Amino acid sequence: MTTTSSSRSILKRGALLAGAATLGIGLAAGLADGALKFDHPAFAQPIQLSGVQTNLPSFADMVEKVKPAVVSVRVKQKIDGAEETDGQGSLDDLPPGLRRFFEQQMPRSANPGRPQPRQGMAQGSGFFVSQDGYVVTNNHVVDKAAEVQLVTDDGKTLSAKVIGTDPRTDLALLKVNESGNYPFVQLATAKPRIGDWVLAVGNPFGLGGTVTAGIVSAQGRDIGSGPYDDFLQIDAAVNRGNSGGPTFNQKGEVVGVNTAIYSPSGGNVGIAFAVPAATVEQVVAALKKDGTVARGFIGVAIQPVTSEVADAIGLKDAHGALVASAERDGPAARAGIRRGDTIISVDGEQIKDARDLSRKIAKYAPGAKAKITIWRDGKERDLSFEVGKQPAA
Repeated sequence: MTTTSSSRSILKRGALLAGAATLGIGLAAGLADGALKFDHPAFAQPIQLSGVQTNLPSFADMVEKVKPAVVSVRVKQKIDGAEETDGQGSLDDLPPGLRRFFEQQMPRSANPGRPQPRQGMAQGSGFFVSQDGYVVTNNHVVDKAAEVQLVTDDGKTLSAKVIGTDPRTDLALLKVNESGNYPFVQLATAKPRIGDWVLAVGNPFGLGGTVTAGIVSAQGRDIGSGPYDDFLQIDAAVNRGNSGGPTFNQKGEVVGVNTAIYSPSGGNVGIAFAVPAATVEQVVAALKKDGTVARGFIGVAIQPVTSEVADAIGLKDAHGALVASAERDGPAARAGIRRGDTIISVDGEQIKDARDLSRKIAKYAPGAKAKITIWRDGKERDLSFEVGKQPAA
């Protein structure tokens, strides 16, 4: 087949048109407002983007402000030789998949046949809550501590002592031995909303001064770690070593203390739990004053009020705590509360469920007076109640 000059000309024009069309697809959007220039033989200037704006948040200013108040916590522990461990801490008291950040690196005994005292190591995070050197961290980070050291953001190492611990909320209060003026952060007074941006700062895997960002995923989480579970759930990346570290809101206030993650592997999967600031404030105040936390006690075995139970006892909706038994000579029994009663409010505050009752009573000081409203025989009754002291065990 021969090709005439006319047909060759048509082919060339067709190729040029096809090339221009292909190039035009890429140019159409970019040249619409004259903001883009392309590095192409047809153009003299390289690609340039002008006037680009984004609405993504930057935490840089806030990080500069709060990061100096966050410390790495290093703990030497006295470990009894009979307490063998795999170096990760015991997880038996937690639901499947839930991992506390036990950072214990416990060397095996050189003579396994002879139990002997030895030292373990734990790592975590903490943060200053006062200028004179009080530091908040997790109880499990400083458990069985023989020596505590804090490493500041600028690399300075400080010795500290344990002022008090509260295993029930997994919080601990430390105090730097060396006097000085330390950078500190405030606890938030307002509860964060689901969807709010938060920032976690800590010492994951021993990498101090690490910052991660995410949002508040949920509130009021019960992870089965204790009777006062009321955790914030966040999706900021949190790993081993973040234990005891703070979670900040965008104002640079601490909204929670990181304490646990949900993970099949032990690493971050975007589900972390933090003790809310309101709980931290109460516990820290008690630890600073007395070195321990004295909680109110009611002395009942309770169970939830299901919709079926509510229908059976005549309640309009399912709320309150059903009393399965009242401890003999306990605070509830002395107030006249008995098996089959449903506790529906304390001092006028409605009780949502059994866990809510435990938390509300725990906030009262032992010996305080309260009014408890119960549902019995199809009607409400008010009882005067003296709060007892929760047993240590």
